[in-house]
Amino acid sequence: MLKLMRVIVQWLPAVPGVLAILLAAPALADEIRVTLSGSHEIPPVTTPATATGTITVGADKSVSGSVTVTGMAVAAAHIHEAPAGKNGPVAIALVKTADNVWSVPPGARLSDAQYESYKAGNLYYNVHSAAYKSGEIRGQIKP
Repeated sequence: MLKLMRVIVQWLPAVPGVLAILLAAPALADEIRVTLSGSHEIPPVTTPATATGTITVGADKSVSGSVTVTGMAVAAAHIHEAPAGKNGPVAIALVKTADNVWSVPPGARLSDAQYESYKAGNLYYNVHSAAYKSGEIRGQIKP
């Protein structure tokens, strides 16, 4: 016990500095899971297509993530900016990185306004096909 007390006494002066470093570190971003379906499209689409996606947005507004699509031939995929129930402009165009996988390109970042939309739940994944040019499946990104 005496040994433990000596160690604690030796480290005690360093505690405020360690706490300051920990408190100053940026918050780690959480990976958000998104489910895409035709019922979330505006207007809703009847389709067997689905997708699952992830997205991570850092405090520095950096973005990473992808969607894996099944049941459709993808013409394009994007992250759009608009609340649920509305359509909005493209914020980030996704790139095909594997069969049925569309990803956020390396180095992608949100603008200040897009970051505020993200925090408010006003970004969404949208996957387009030749049959549904405005989008066949959609999933709102909810932090």
